[in-house]
Amino acid sequence: MSVQIPFDNTYARLPERFFSRTDPTPVRAPRLIRLNTELARHLGIDPDALTTDEAAEIFAGNRIPTGAEPIATAYAGHQFGSWVPQLGDGRAILLGEVVDRCGVRRDVQLKGSGRTPFSRMGDGRAALGPVLREYVVSEAMAALGIPTTRALAAVTTGEPVMREQVLPGAILTRVAASHIRVGTFEFFANRGDTEAVRLLADHVIARHYPAAGDAERPYRALLDAVIRAQAELIARWMLVGFIHGVMNTDNMSIAGETIDYGPCAFMVEYDPATTFSSIDRWGRYAYGSQPGIGQWNLARLAECMLPLLDDDTDAAIEEATDALGAYASHYERAYHAGLRRKLGLGTDREGDAELAQDLLNAMHDNRTDLTLTFRRLSDAAAGPEHDEPVRSLFMEPEAYDRWAERWRRRLEQEPTAPAERRDAMRGVNPAYVPRNHRVEAMIRAAVDRDDFAPFEELLAVLSRPFDDRPEFARYAEPPDPHERVLETFCGT
Repeated sequence: MSVQIPFDNTYARLPERFFSRTDPTPVRAPRLIRLNTELARHLGIDPDALTTDEAAEIFAGNRIPTGAEPIATAYAGHQFGSWVPQLGDGRAILLGEVVDRCGVRRDVQLKGSGRTPFSRMGDGRAALGPVLREYVVSEAMAALGIPTTRALAAVTTGEPVMREQVLPGAILTRVAASHIRVGTFEFFANRGDTEAVRLLADHVIARHYPAAGDAERPYRALLDAVIRAQAELIARWMLVGFIHGVMNTDNMSIAGETIDYGPCAFMVEYDPATTFSSIDRWGRYAYGSQPGIGQWNLARLAECMLPLLDDDTDAAIEEATDALGAYASHYERAYHAGLRRKLGLGTDREGDAELAQDLLNAMHDNRTDLTLTFRRLSDAAAGPEHDEPVRSLFMEPEAYDRWAERWRRRLEQEPTAPAERRDAMRGVNPAYVPRNHRVEAMIRAAVDRDDFAPFEELLAVLSRPFDDRPEFARYAEPPDPHERVLETFCGT
C-alpha cells in the first residue's frame, strides 16, 4: 500500500526569499521507532500505510512523498538577548502542509534530516535522545491540554552523530500549526524588507487569525491576537511547572503553540528560580522569568510590525505600546483563573490570588513537589480527613495547616459539593508529568541498550495524565536523590 499524504502547501507559494528549496539528505538504514497512529488519522493519513518500509523511508527523508515541496525556512532571532541576523532551519525541512479533519492546516516537518543552507557549521542531524525527549514531552503537553507541536513519527537513521560523544542518529517528524516564529518577522524587518513583513503578516492572518482580517485595523488586531495567545500559553506552562529552557525569539511560535523542545524540563520542588538548561548559565529563562521573557519577545515582534501599524513612526510606536500593555492583564487573568481551578475555586473572589500565592510561598519554603502537592490537594478538597498525604510533603506541616484553614473557609463560600470539587480538581491537577528522571532513564535505555520499552511505557502513562493508575504509581513519585536530573541539553 502506497503512502498518501494530502499535501496542500501555502508557505512554499510565498516568494523564494522566505525559504530555500532543499531536499533531505538520505540516511543509511532508517528504522521506524514509533508512529502516532491517532495523529495520523487526524491528519487524514492512513496509518496502516505508514507502518510500511516506504513510510520509514519517508520519515527519514530518503523518499519524498507525492505532493511534498521540501523547504528550509528563513528566520533570525534574539538568542539569550543577543541579536543573530540569520538562523533558519539548520536541521529541519518542511515537507509541506495538510488540512486535518477539523479543517486546521498543519505543517509536516522532518527534524534532523540533514544540512540546509542555514546549517552554518552544524551537521543538520539529530541524536536519538533529543528526538525521544521531544516526542515524549510534546505528546505529554498535548495530553495536558497545552497548545503544542505534535510528534507524528520517529525513526533511527542507522548512522552516528558526533556531539561530545558518538550517538545514534534519529529524525523526528513534527506536526505544527505552522513553524512561523517571531524570528521570522525579525529576519525581514532587520533587512528593511517591509513588503516581506506585510506578506508574512497577511499569511499569518489568513492561516491563524482570520478574524483579524475583518478588523478595522487588521495588523493591530493580529498583534493583539498573538500577544493574547502567547500570554495564555505561558500561563498554562506555569500552572504545570513546565520550563521551556530556551525562550529565544526564534523559538516562539506566532501560532501560540509550544515549539522547539530542547533543554525543556518540568519543575520538581517549587522554586521560581529553577532552571535546568545547560546553556542558560545566568538563569535568563528560569521558571519564574518566563512570563516576562514572553513579553520581551513580543516587544521584538511589535518592533517588526511598526511599519504596518501606522505610516507615522510615533503613532506606530504608540499603537505597539498600547498592544503590549495588555500582555500582563491577559497573563494574570489566565494564570489566576488556572490557579483558582487548581484550588477548587469555581468563583472569583477578592483575596483568591493572595491565597494561591501564600500556598506557593509555603511550598517554596518547604521545598514541596509542585505536581504532587496539587494532586494531593485535590483529594484534600473532599474533607480534612484527607489532609495527611499533602501535609506530609511539607518539612513544617504546620505551614500547610495554617494555609489549609484559610482555604477551607474559602471553600465554604463555593456551591460545589466536596466530591464534585475533588473530581474537578483532579481534572486540572495531573498525576503524571514527564518527570526529568523518568525521561532520562527512558533515553538511556534507548541509547545505551536499544531498548524502547521504557519509551513506550512512558508515552502510555503520559497519554492519560489525570487518571490514577496503580500499576504506574512510580511515575507519580519524585526522584530519589541519586536520580535527580540537574541539567538538560538542547541536543544540537
